[in-house]
Amino acid sequence: MDVVAGKWKSLILWELHHYGTRRFAELRRGLPGVSEKMLIQHLREMEEDGLVHREVYREVPPKVEYSLTEHGVSLNAALASLGEWGTERIRRIGAEKVFGDVAATARP
Repeated sequence: MDVVAGKWKSLILWELHHYGTRRFAELRRGLPGVSEKMLIQHLREMEEDGLVHREVYREVPPKVEYSLTEHGVSLNAALASLGEWGTERIRRIGAEKVFGDVAATARP
């Protein structure tokens, strides 16, 4: 759980899985609300954990791209069922809220 601890790590995994290799600014745009500092910190931690590969191109201006490693891809696969569980929970809670509201307004 240490590897995916933090609000943004699972979202970074999702972003890289669905969109492939991304530059820092593309990742930041894809994660509204993340600060530059937090994104840098999580990307560094994920690189240290072997989930993300950071490719630096020696050009002016410098170009840096991030992608998932095989280890990151396998973690994403392991988290897929958790994502499905969360989606089902949102549906269930949403349905309970709607039905609860309807039941409350139907009472005399």
